[in-house]
Amino acid sequence: MQVSAASRDGQAVRANQAPRLLFFITNPAFLVSHRLPLAIAARDAGYDVHVASMGGPAVAQLEALGLTHHTLPLSRTSMRPWTEARSFWAIWRLLRRLRPAVVHAVTLKSVLYGGIACRLARVPAYVVAISGLGYVFIQSRDLKRRVLRRLALVLYRLALGHARCRVIFQNPSDRDMLMRAGAVRPGQVVMIRGSGVDLDQFSPRPLPDGPVVVAMAARLLRDKGVEEFVAAARLSAARGGGVIWRLAGSPDLENPASVQDAQLQAWQREGVIDYVGECHDVAAFYAGAHIVTLPSYREGLPKSLIEAAACGRPVVTTDVPGCRDVIEPGVSGLLVPARDAQALADAVARLAADADLRTRMGAAGRALAERDFGLQGVVQAHLAVYDELSGKHPL
Repeated sequence: MQVSAASRDGQAVRANQAPRLLFFITNPAFLVSHRLPLAIAARDAGYDVHVASMGGPAVAQLEALGLTHHTLPLSRTSMRPWTEARSFWAIWRLLRRLRPAVVHAVTLKSVLYGGIACRLARVPAYVVAISGLGYVFIQSRDLKRRVLRRLALVLYRLALGHARCRVIFQNPSDRDMLMRAGAVRPGQVVMIRGSGVDLDQFSPRPLPDGPVVVAMAARLLRDKGVEEFVAAARLSAARGGGVIWRLAGSPDLENPASVQDAQLQAWQREGVIDYVGECHDVAAFYAGAHIVTLPSYREGLPKSLIEAAACGRPVVTTDVPGCRDVIEPGVSGLLVPARDAQALADAVARLAADADLRTRMGAAGRALAERDFGLQGVVQAHLAVYDELSGKHPL
């Protein structure tokens, strides 16, 4: 295990004065993309904030913001017993050395390993973010996935059995599934809708001139509905009308559901989609679109659709947990069945043909974002959980 070279003297002094909060996450890039404002707000509220994760380019950004980083031997996808035992041992040792007042775990492996390690290390309080139940909980006949789902439920029961644990859910379907499985007690449940959106950064902009553009920004995974997006683009091209189907994102080759580079290149050669690669300015990407879609099979509460709503863009998404919870069906967007390219193409065609409907739904989406998804409210809700568990009162 490697520890960052940041000065320990100042951290030690501060730790004597403030509760120590440890974010535990497999990939530090996910903390930067989805939880960074929360970590900064906790730091500014007087917490001694640490982050434990695998290494990566995002570590330098975390350290530049004054967050102490601890690099652990973690793998996002490994299932090798010796590798996983080594990871768990490193987590337990770090917890015993740091003695955090609160650990906040994000993403599946961190939640499962972190909960068990926190119980063994006698960490006083444990916070879990269920930002979707993940790949293994998407309904499938695949035997391996069903076995992993059963194993995950056993581990959830162990991880969430911590005496002082709060489980933050983003949608009621995930909550109900884990409660039915006996993994979560009613008193543990906290409902916070997503990771929040900066309403100033993601604000409505005038619709672009020219052909209607339908945009999708996501990791290029089959479970995100990328194949249905491409199939719907084919159907749209066959019926005419000139709708542009624009895709942003990159493959995630460590994920078993990732689109392979060869497949992506074949789609580009086919010419039915406008693939723009990794997107570093999602607000600008949506500003160039008239409609936003995410035909995912299951989500927690998709940040991409929250951002689309804040940008005043109507949404077409699937009637599955997480996705259906981020829109007002028929008001701010349209729902279609999962894995149904024809329904997706039809819903996009309906919006493409009706500029007034797009405008009304976009305005309704912005109003929904202002009411339910503002970053400040989400951050304050999390800080209230930390304050309760650590015994710290808001400053």
